[in-house]
Amino acid sequence: MSDRIHDFIAIGLGPFNLGLACLADPIESLDGLFLERQPAFDWHPGLLLEDASLQTPFLADLVTLADPTSRFSFLNYLKAEGRLYNFYIRENFFLLRNEYNRYCQWVTTQLDTLRFEQSVERVEHDSEADCYTVTARHTRSGEPQRYRCRKLVLGTGTEPVIPTCCESVRDRLVHSADYLEHKAALQSKASITLVGSGQSAAEIYLDLLEAQPQHGYALDWVTRSPRFFPLEYGKLTLEMTSPDYINYFHALPETTRNRLMHEQKGLYKGIDLDLINAIYDRLYTRSLDGAVDTHLVTCAALDSCRFDPAHRRFSLGFVHTEQETAFDHVTEGLILATGYAPRRPDFLAPIEHRIQRDAAGRYAVGRYYNIDANADLFVQNAELHTHGLVAPDLGMACYRNACLIRELAGREVYPVERGFTFQDFGAPRNDRFTPRFTSQRQSA
Repeated sequence: MSDRIHDFIAIGLGPFNLGLACLADPIESLDGLFLERQPAFDWHPGLLLEDASLQTPFLADLVTLADPTSRFSFLNYLKAEGRLYNFYIRENFFLLRNEYNRYCQWVTTQLDTLRFEQSVERVEHDSEADCYTVTARHTRSGEPQRYRCRKLVLGTGTEPVIPTCCESVRDRLVHSADYLEHKAALQSKASITLVGSGQSAAEIYLDLLEAQPQHGYALDWVTRSPRFFPLEYGKLTLEMTSPDYINYFHALPETTRNRLMHEQKGLYKGIDLDLINAIYDRLYTRSLDGAVDTHLVTCAALDSCRFDPAHRRFSLGFVHTEQETAFDHVTEGLILATGYAPRRPDFLAPIEHRIQRDAAGRYAVGRYYNIDANADLFVQNAELHTHGLVAPDLGMACYRNACLIRELAGREVYPVERGFTFQDFGAPRNDRFTPRFTSQRQSA
C-alpha cells in the first residue's frame, strides 16, 4: 500500500462520477482517483437500441452546465470525431443513447485518474491518520490493491428490481436491463409479455412490435400504472429540476417527501410523447390488415409468477387495481421493466457506524450530498428521497458535481447557480407577495 493519501476516491464510474472526474481533472490542487470494477465504460448496454435517445438535451453532457469551456464537452467530442456538422444539420438536441455512450467512452480515454477492473471489497477508517483505506482486487489478476483517501464519493449506481413474487424464477425471466442480450432468444418464442412501464418498457415494446410480423410471436404489454404516462416536459415543470426546488424539497418533512416521490413518478419515469405516438401509429398501420396480436393492459398489478418447466412457460397472476378483479395470463417469454433501486454495497460494512440513515434505512443525505456528520462521505444518485426527482436527472449532474467539488476542494471552483426559477415552490414571503393597490401606484 502506498503512503499517498488522495484527497478523495470515487467508487463506481457511471456518467455521474465520470462527470466528476472531468470537472476535477483541471484542478491541480485536487488529487482524486476513480475505481470501477468493469473493464471499460459501458452505460446500460442492454438498452442501447439503435434509435433510443436520451430524454435530456445535449447540453446535459458531462461538463457543459458547470464549465462550458471544458475540453470534455459533447460538442468538442463531435469536433474531434468529425461529426459536428452532421449533428448541426440533424437539428435534434436529444442524443441517441448509443451516441452518448460513445461520447462517455471517448472521455475515458483522456483521463489518467480512472482505474478499471478494480472491485472494491472493503472500506475502513483509520482514525490515527484520519483517512479511509479502500481495499480492492483486480478482477482479472486477482491482485489486491489498497488506496488511502480523505474523502469518499459513492457512485455505485443502481441494480435491477425484481418483484418478490418473481424471485424464484429470476434466472428464467429477462429484466429490461439485459434486453438486447436476450432479444434473439425471446423472439424465438411463441409469446412475449412485457411487465412494467416507463421509457425503457416503451422502447422495448416498439422494438418487438416492429419485428413481430417477421417472427410471429404474440406480444403483450401489462403495467400497474393507470395509463401510459407521457413524460411531462413543460418549461415550468422543468424548473423543478433546479437548485431552488432541491432547497424546497430537502427542507420538507420526510413523510411529505415520501408522498411526493410517489406522486411525481410521471415527471421522471414517463414515456417520451413522440415514442407513445410512434407506438400508436405503428399499431394503427398494422391494424389495416386485421387485428394485431397484442394487448396493452393498464391498472394490472403482478401478484404471482410461476414457471412450468414441462411446457416452458410462465403463469402470471394479476389484480386489476381499479376493478379489484384477479386474472391470469400465460406466456413463454417474460420481460420485467420494473425499474432499479440503489445498491447497498457490502464493502461499507466496516464504516457503517459513520453513515447516517433515516428511519427506513436509507442514506440520510445532507443538502450537499454528504451521508455522515463530518462531510467525508458523499453519494451520487442515491438521494431521490431527500433531493427529489433531480437525483437521477442527467441535466442536474453538473450542478451536483459542482457542489461536490466545492466540498472536496474547500472552495467554489465552478459557480453554483442559485435562484434562477420564475416560480416559488414554497409559501411566498409576505413582503414579496403583497399586491400594490391603485393608490400605491399613483403615489409612487
